[in-house]
Amino acid sequence: MIDRSQQLQPPRGAVRLPVRPAAGRHLVLLVVFVCAACGLVYELELVALASYLIGDSVTQASVVLSLMVFAMGVGSLLAKRLRCRAVVGFGLLELTLALVGGCSAMVLYASFAWFGESRTVLVVFSLAIGVLIGAELPLLMSLIQRISRRDAEGTVADLFAADYVGALIGGLAFPFLLLPWLGQLAGGLLTGAVNAVVGGSLVLWLFRRDLTRRSRALLLVANAAVLAVLGTAALLADDFERAARRAVYGEEVRVAVHTDVQEVVLTGGREGPLDLYLDGRLWVSGRDEYRYHEALVHPAMRGPHSRVLILGGGDGLAAREVLRYPGAASVTVVELDPGVVRLARTDPALSGLNEHAYRDPRTQVVTADAFNWLRAPRGSWDVVILDLPHPEITDSSKFYSREFYGLAARVLAPGGRLAVHAGPPAARPRTYWTVEATLRSAGFGTSAYRATRRLSGFAAGPDRAATGKVSAPQDWGFLLAAPGRRPPLGLDPAAPRLRSLTGAGLAADAWGAERTRVPGLPPSTLIHPRYGD
Repeated sequence: MIDRSQQLQPPRGAVRLPVRPAAGRHLVLLVVFVCAACGLVYELELVALASYLIGDSVTQASVVLSLMVFAMGVGSLLAKRLRCRAVVGFGLLELTLALVGGCSAMVLYASFAWFGESRTVLVVFSLAIGVLIGAELPLLMSLIQRISRRDAEGTVADLFAADYVGALIGGLAFPFLLLPWLGQLAGGLLTGAVNAVVGGSLVLWLFRRDLTRRSRALLLVANAAVLAVLGTAALLADDFERAARRAVYGEEVRVAVHTDVQEVVLTGGREGPLDLYLDGRLWVSGRDEYRYHEALVHPAMRGPHSRVLILGGGDGLAAREVLRYPGAASVTVVELDPGVVRLARTDPALSGLNEHAYRDPRTQVVTADAFNWLRAPRGSWDVVILDLPHPEITDSSKFYSREFYGLAARVLAPGGRLAVHAGPPAARPRTYWTVEATLRSAGFGTSAYRATRRLSGFAAGPDRAATGKVSAPQDWGFLLAAPGRRPPLGLDPAAPRLRSLTGAGLAADAWGAERTRVPGLPPSTLIHPRYGD
């Protein structure tokens, strides 16, 4: 979006062009189109990378877009000072924008990887790119009116149309072309190079007669320098990403893949414990994951458990615990990301950790979004286990809504139980008890309990700004639920021998969770998610 409140008056002198005025006018409109596309790519890159590095996509999108729109207004006002030298001003403006916008993703990622802080860098780049984008259209208005001063109203309409269509193309190209084919770093650098070439071509060729020799030489050298910087950064992008990944995850990065859903990183596993990261968040720590999965699965297995449904849990670790029961006849895993399931099947360390759960003939895998999958009735299950990301992650809040729990209730067999990972009750009691209030509003009775952890795990993202290490809450919170009644906490008589969980320990864990209770919380819904309150 560009603030177009500042419309420049046509300059007095017309410029001589190497083409007919009509052709020159169309070339300027083409540049407007390309600049608008590049500008929107820069915006979307900042939003996407900030959501990945910092979390909470709604907040990051709001911060980036609001700052950029404000800065565009500032940029359009500052462009007044360049009207007298619009050609040189536009050339330098596009070079600066190409360099700043093209390198923004790399600098933001570097700040996160080596300093553990990216919010300040995000604000600075949002403002800088916004100012530069905001100054583009007033200068292009001045340039096009130097070609022809007739039909000013029609010229304004043409500029706006080219700008809007360019923004559409940039908005579609980012998720469907640049991101899947090139990634965020290389995609941003390519966009910057296109920006520099197009802006430089307009100034150095179409308006070359309006430049002094000194200005032409300055712009040529500056264009070459910017393209050299962007090209060098592109050649080093893979090495930079590997170095940054080691800075974030440590030296033992063994697998790093970008699936269609997220970035998946495996560290360790050869000699030391395995760690699994999803989009930068530590999801599985091989040092203490058994504490989480035993607490999530085994209390729900008390009672009928012939058919078990796991929503999420593509790593196979929850399925591992279910398959330890001879009475579990079938286990259905509904996982959105087939890349995680593929690693859980094929990676020696991860498949060893889940004890080859996907080789068991009782296990079936469905690739689908859990919410959409539950909307079509598909039978009933004795136990439903929700092994899903933290509710405070914006993209996951729908899985902790009253509507989602209503869908889950429909697939529970009579006497069935639902187990939910609800976040750490000690560190985030409002979040934890909002999940409990939401379950009750959907007709469930609940029993609350927690499990303590030895080390960090399931963190909301690496935060090494203060200590140089990953920090995380010291407990996991769970809720055992059943329609219309409060299910008793305990272990099934046929439960296997567990490393961290006992019947007596569950009673103490229930008391520990209850101590954190926050009464009177409203439930969370799709229309009004409460987890960010």
